[in-house]
Amino acid sequence: MLISIVVPCFNEEEIIGRFHDHVATELESLAVEFSAEFELVYVDDGSHDRTLSLLEGIAAADPRTRYVSFSRNFGKEAAMLAGLQHAGGDAVVIMDADLQHPPELVGRMLRLYDEGFDQVVARRTRTGDRVTRTVAARAYYRLINRFVDVELVDGVGDFRLLSRRTVDAVLELTEYNRFSKGLFAWVGFRTTTFEYENARRGQGRSKWTFGKLLNYGLDGLISFNDKPLRAALYLGLLLVSLAGAYAAWIVGVALVNGVDTPGYVTLLVTVTALAGVQMVMLGLVGEYVGRIYYEVKRRPHFLVKATNTPVPHRPSRGELVRR
Repeated sequence: MLISIVVPCFNEEEIIGRFHDHVATELESLAVEFSAEFELVYVDDGSHDRTLSLLEGIAAADPRTRYVSFSRNFGKEAAMLAGLQHAGGDAVVIMDADLQHPPELVGRMLRLYDEGFDQVVARRTRTGDRVTRTVAARAYYRLINRFVDVELVDGVGDFRLLSRRTVDAVLELTEYNRFSKGLFAWVGFRTTTFEYENARRGQGRSKWTFGKLLNYGLDGLISFNDKPLRAALYLGLLLVSLAGAYAAWIVGVALVNGVDTPGYVTLLVTVTALAGVQMVMLGLVGEYVGRIYYEVKRRPHFLVKATNTPVPHRPSRGELVRR
C-alpha cells in the first residue's frame, strides 16, 4: 500500500526543513505499523524565497520526496489540485507545511482508513483563537449552511485523508473556481471526523489576511449555490410590495388630511436605500457572471516551472464509473 502526503508550500523556507524531518520520523514508525510505503508530494506555489531550492535538496536526500513548482503564485486551491494530480497513493493525506497540522495524527487517519472510511477529516478546536474570530467563524458557518448545497463544518479544513476513489472523484471536477472544502463535501463517500487541539505555527506568520479570509468566505457562499440570485428576486418583490403599500398610504393620508409637507426627506432616504440595494444586487450578479467568464476561458489551473516527477496515470470518466 502506498500513502501519499501532499504538502502545499508558499514561502516556507524557515520551516520546511523542520517539517520534513518531523514528518519523515513519523512515517518511519507508520511504515512498520501499516506495512505501507510513503511518498511526500510538495507543491511550491510560486514562492519568492528559497523554498524550491530547499525542496530540491530534500528530494535529493530522500527518494520518497517529489516536488512540483509553479511558475508563479496560483493560490492554495491550485496547489492542492496539483498535489492530488501528482499523488499516486492508494490514500492521500493533505496537510500544511507550518506544523499546524500535527504529523502525529496521520497514524490515526490511517487506522480509520483501514476501517473503511473514504474520508478521514481532522477538525481543529478553536482553543487559543481570539474570541472575535471564534464568534465570527461560528456565525459564518451558521449562515452559510442555510444557503449552500453541502454541509460545511466549523473547524474542518484541508487536513484530511482521502481514499483513491475519492481523489479520482475530486479530480473529475475540473471547474476553475475551486472551493476544495465544498468539493470534498460534495463528492461524499463514507466520511468520519475527529477533533484535535489547535496547534500554533512552527515559524513565521499566517498567510491568511482578513481580506483573504473574507474572499475565501465569499467563495464558499457563491461556489455551491444560486440561492443569492433567488434571494435578489424575492427582495425585489418585497421592495415593490412595500413601495406600493407606502404609495397607497401616502395617497390615503393626502385625501383625508391634505398635503402638509413635501416629503423631501422620505423621498431622499427611499431613493438612496433602493440605489444601495440595486448596487448590491448588481455586484452579486457580477460575481456569478465573472465566474462564468473564467470558466469558459478554460485556462489551466496552474503552470509548472519545475518538477522531479511526471503526473501518474489517471482513470478516464468511464474507468471511474466501472470501479
